[in-house]
Amino acid sequence: MPQDAVMDPSPDSPAEPLVSVVMPCLNEARAVGICVEKARRALAAMGVRGEVVVVDNGSSDGSPEIAARAGARVVHERRRGYGAAYLRGFQEARGRYVVMGDSDDSYDFSDIARLIAPLDRGFDMVMGTRLKGQILPGAMSWSHRWIGNPILSGLLRLMFSTRISDSHCGMRSFTRAAYERMHLRTQGMEFASEMVVSALREGLRIQEIPITYHPRLGESKLVGLRDAWRHLRFMLVYSPSYLFQLPGVLLATFGACAVVALAGGPREFLGRQWDYHGLLFGAIAVILGYNLVLFDVFAKTFSMGAGLAAPGRWLVRLTDWFTLERGIVLGGVAFLLGLGLEIKIVLDWARAGYGPLMAVRGIVIGMTAMVLGAQTVFASFLISLMLIKRR
Repeated sequence: MPQDAVMDPSPDSPAEPLVSVVMPCLNEARAVGICVEKARRALAAMGVRGEVVVVDNGSSDGSPEIAARAGARVVHERRRGYGAAYLRGFQEARGRYVVMGDSDDSYDFSDIARLIAPLDRGFDMVMGTRLKGQILPGAMSWSHRWIGNPILSGLLRLMFSTRISDSHCGMRSFTRAAYERMHLRTQGMEFASEMVVSALREGLRIQEIPITYHPRLGESKLVGLRDAWRHLRFMLVYSPSYLFQLPGVLLATFGACAVVALAGGPREFLGRQWDYHGLLFGAIAVILGYNLVLFDVFAKTFSMGAGLAAPGRWLVRLTDWFTLERGIVLGGVAFLLGLGLEIKIVLDWARAGYGPLMAVRGIVIGMTAMVLGAQTVFASFLISLMLIKRR
């Protein structure tokens, strides 16, 4: 920490603060003043120039006035939401380092020095972890502690290859440069997940420190299932491999095996005879699986073109090789092969005198090839459109 930095108690001072403490606030009259005072005392003890920014998100209990009397700079954000409040607060913050935390006294702002120290050592972001620290009695419900938080944090570790133990801890710090690189957008509770995912994708250096989690003062704003779904939805959207690619490949592989096995006639398997029904299910699985893989390509191509994510090696190779003309040729060949098989079946039927038509296998295989071919052609146009900006 710079030795010549001094604490500036005036929130309206034109001098640039070193540390900005940002707190969202929605009807936190019981706790917001306590949090502001703790933050200001911590900044004074550190001997740095700092500010406390409280973002009022539509309080009706006098919270903004209490925060202002305690020494905070209060700004107002009309858009409701955890993320919306923080986005406004980060925009208003002037410090080189930003500390964030809820204004319900569940996080101890006396810990600011511990959150800033790793940033001085070169880290870009510091995450508090309640799971490796201490959760005081009454601070977290058993369902959140033993079900919700472990599942969501585990999914985030699985999908984004991180070792962060408590990805939804709300007490964090980061540098101004790191914030500008993350390009945060979401306005709800999923903002907590977006910050972690964006930091990982940008390759930011992250350190976790154990913290103590206290029982909150006032009413909780969390809505368990709804907020859990928002986190899960965000992770799935930002990790299309788990939403599209993995189930798509599994379905297409299963379907292709079934079609190949049954194309020549019925088969004995697991003590049962499998025939037309298995062939139909296999064809449907191939089509659905191929659709999901295409959705994965669409999602990643869009993310790559919009600069939201770095593409994987296979996508880079695919987009470098891919041209609209090649896609049309591949899809057109598959479509024509399927159409040719269907025409042959109709001609054979006509030569046989229009009797009973029993060419189920050929019809299923031909229609599957036609559908996959048509999808490839039209998907090629969409992918080309999304690649225009990148190229």
